[in-house]
Amino acid sequence: MALNNFDQIVERAKQSLRKQRVVIAGADSENILLGAFEAQDAGFASLTLVGEAEKVEPMLERLGLKNKPYRMVATQPGNNVVQAAVDIINRGEGDVLMRGNTQTRSFLMRLLDEKNGLRTDKRLTHIDLVSMPEYPKLIAIGDVTVTIEPTLQQKKQIIRDMVEMLGSIGYEKPNIALLSMVENVSFHMKDTVEAQRLVMEHAEKPIADCNLVGPIAYDLILSKEAARLKNYNNPLCGEFDGIVVPSLLAGNLIVKCWQMHAHAKTCGVVIGAKVPVALTSRSDDKEVAFLSLAFCAALNLQAER
Repeated sequence: MALNNFDQIVERAKQSLRKQRVVIAGADSENILLGAFEAQDAGFASLTLVGEAEKVEPMLERLGLKNKPYRMVATQPGNNVVQAAVDIINRGEGDVLMRGNTQTRSFLMRLLDEKNGLRTDKRLTHIDLVSMPEYPKLIAIGDVTVTIEPTLQQKKQIIRDMVEMLGSIGYEKPNIALLSMVENVSFHMKDTVEAQRLVMEHAEKPIADCNLVGPIAYDLILSKEAARLKNYNNPLCGEFDGIVVPSLLAGNLIVKCWQMHAHAKTCGVVIGAKVPVALTSRSDDKEVAFLSLAFCAALNLQAER
């Protein structure tokens, strides 16, 4: 069953038997704080703020959040707030890790470092879930932060991760598109060749429990009318549940364009670690932070079951 808005994700988050202990690395981030406290007010989160108290506490005061409940773990200037947050998770004191005011690279490096104990036998994959006014349901897109130029094998794992994630929020046998610039195989465009190979392998031995189409161009993924006009005969056009992008650049640009120009609501989660990781852009509004924590809580609820 596909979801047509984020309300169902939030309701799933609220079904958890206990609040999710959210650990924010670099809590001196205005919209992250606003979204996180909104999640706490909604009843599915409790907050541990990690960062320099001299930066975090004045921001809480200015935002009117100072008197709300939270745990402050103060770090010294120059200390790695990501490592401090990871240590809290590893002590069993957190259920969700959240990126605050830290550079994406430094945040991811701590996640990827095997010595930090957050890695599992799975890859780390960053998937955004997106709601757009002109698309009939929530659609996933990945990887948009971790894997720069995924290999064929990495694309297989991203497909598996996306299907597993969609399954955890109620999607059955989702329709997954392998995005390319064109829908025809061109031997000087590696992503089209790899997409064809993935679809052929999937037909012989399913990569995951999904319908897989590719290579396929962006307009055909989202529009039945585009498919009609281009005489592209595939009934899944306009009904895809997930998009696997050929590069991090493509995925990141698509999501930012959706947010800025298509009035999209989004949330982002890194899966494959010991706990779900809420990873959003520091320029995102507070709703993205709130929805990302709801998404993480919903994923944890499914794991508990």
